[in-house]
Amino acid sequence: MRKHPVLLGFLILCLLIAVFFLLVLGVSAISGDRHSFSLKDKIGVVFVEGAIFESQQIIADIDTFRKDDNIRAVVLRIDSQGGGVAPSQEIYEAVVELKKKKKVVVSMGSLAASGGYLIACAANKIVANPGTLTGSISAVMQFADAEELFKKVGLRSSVIKSGKFKDIGSPFRKMTQEEEELLQEMIDDVYDQLLETIARDRKIAKEELRKIADGRVFTGRQARKLGLVDELGDMGYAVRLTGKLAGIKGEPDIVYPRGKKRSFWQLILKESISFLAEEMKGADGKSGTVQYIYSKN
Repeated sequence: MRKHPVLLGFLILCLLIAVFFLLVLGVSAISGDRHSFSLKDKIGVVFVEGAIFESQQIIADIDTFRKDDNIRAVVLRIDSQGGGVAPSQEIYEAVVELKKKKKVVVSMGSLAASGGYLIACAANKIVANPGTLTGSISAVMQFADAEELFKKVGLRSSVIKSGKFKDIGSPFRKMTQEEEELLQEMIDDVYDQLLETIARDRKIAKEELRKIADGRVFTGRQARKLGLVDELGDMGYAVRLTGKLAGIKGEPDIVYPRGKKRSFWQLILKESISFLAEEMKGADGKSGTVQYIYSKN
């Protein structure tokens, strides 16, 4: 080697590169960032979990995979009761754009209802567990009427307004019949938008869909018989199906959004926080908004 310093230098350089490669690969595995240094075909996994009242992060995750040429297809893991109409529609549209470039399969967890089900309809295929709760195809708007309570405690409200409907939904008074009719027209229109989207994507006649789109929920097995989902299976099955649709041979490499790989206890904590937020939704500004949401209350 002393006679060949160039060869020795080359071997040392190769060794350093190999060590660097292994270090980066190890750090990527620990941090959950598996985008780099993988030679396998990749499938991205995006999570839609809990009540949907904002869409930016989920859309950012979807767009990241849409722009990444190394990602062959995407699995959308939905475990959500739905939420706000606009955020649900925004995520739906992001999935539609993603589907123009790559295959998308939805894997339903324990619950994929209302707005969560709307998002699922944008995918190429929907996979549900037999016991998944899904459906709840409906729209809702809730208001509190505390007029009698305020009377008992001697509390009155004075309102100065420029239009007769400006304080519609006020908790200080009973809603008038005209106001109820106005809000019902709005809810009916939002509901009709939902019906049109699902009927088109699931290839179900709108009037046939209307017969079951009254807020009721179904198990995954019932939903399959009704044409609301395509196949029954768990997350692993959904991944394999996605690989097949994308033409991937062998076991695909699974890629999560940066920072999205979570431990069991992190998932438990997230579910607990989501549950508490749902229980408190009347006090956090969500009351009085139009929602595609399934509520057990």
